[in-house]
Amino acid sequence: MNLGQAFLEALESLAANKVRSGLTILGIVIGVAAVIAMLAVGEGAQQTITGSITGLGSNLLFIFQGNFQEEVRNPQPLTLADAVALTDPFQAPSIAAVAPTLSGSAEISYFGEQTQTELFGVTPAYQEVRNYELLEGEFITEEHNLGQASVALLGPEVADALFGHRDGVTGSTVRIEGQPFRVIGVLAPKGGGSFGSEDDVVLVPFNTAQARLIRRSRDRVDLILVQAVSADLVAQAAEEAASILRYRHRSEIGADDFTIFSQQDFVATAQTITNVLTVFLGGIAAISLLVGGIGIMNIMLVSVTERTREIGLRKAIGARRRDILIQFLTESSLLSFFGGVIGILLGWAIAFAVGRVAAASNTPLEPSVGLNAILLATVFSTAVGLFFGIYPANRAASLEPVEALRYE
Repeated sequence: MNLGQAFLEALESLAANKVRSGLTILGIVIGVAAVIAMLAVGEGAQQTITGSITGLGSNLLFIFQGNFQEEVRNPQPLTLADAVALTDPFQAPSIAAVAPTLSGSAEISYFGEQTQTELFGVTPAYQEVRNYELLEGEFITEEHNLGQASVALLGPEVADALFGHRDGVTGSTVRIEGQPFRVIGVLAPKGGGSFGSEDDVVLVPFNTAQARLIRRSRDRVDLILVQAVSADLVAQAAEEAASILRYRHRSEIGADDFTIFSQQDFVATAQTITNVLTVFLGGIAAISLLVGGIGIMNIMLVSVTERTREIGLRKAIGARRRDILIQFLTESSLLSFFGGVIGILLGWAIAFAVGRVAAASNTPLEPSVGLNAILLATVFSTAVGLFFGIYPANRAASLEPVEALRYE
């Protein structure tokens, strides 16, 4: 018996028992669909997080107060003077720009409309470091900062919440924590991300925030953003920043009272988390495939029992052990293959539905069904059919013709 003939006979056998065949492949369908959907959502989440971190700026370093790995006694806060020291081109030639930042939440209102948003006190360098673009207006200038001007830049979501639109709002007066501020511009959309929405923000001059909105003692800052000259010099910039801060804080190596993260650190951490989740969910999906494989084996054993006389007759007229083996293996493989194809389509539909739901809820998630996932699911499902079809096929091929013909 050649493979073509075995394929046709397997199709006829499966078509003769449509309901049984459909129920048999259900486990494979569920398993493959789960694998495809989980891999697609995991890949989409990873791309979203990576894009969100990349969108924070280019070649960035984040300097936080405190040591995140070990406890340090009497840690010194980050100050504006620390940020100024990092701009020294002789001590830190790999650093292109430095942006000290204050952060907090604030209520902003405009003629009865109000919203709670993230408030940041920033310097002019913040625009370059964070790669911000404007829909209209101008960014905060050094004059605004030195004069503690009552001016503000609105994120697009804040503009929508207060005005119902994003254009033509420059020059309007809003109230932040009850204090009047003139709108000097609207930020271009950056989208949401793993760190919250980048569009639901309000920026005010650093000195204004420090004096009137986000009060901090002794020129303290919450975060210092550092931009390296190039991607190749990010590690060197981190070393230079650490050296300067250790000298200023009089701390020893290994006992830093600050922590420096790079974008690559955030990306690596995010990828590790999403990979672990993907593997975990993939393991659950693999259990479904295993259950589906056991179902195929059970049904094939029932089929062998029901077709015992047929097998005996075929052997009596010259069918070899190899022919019987090939036929039953072909049937089990076809069952798992069809289940895999249907599962791929169902998994793609689930991933698409998840993407639509995410878009409707303003969640930046776009599941991605890759060719690798499709090939993996197809190969794995077919392999499950082959593996779990071996025992029933071998049992059928081992039947003696005389005993099989006597079977009632």
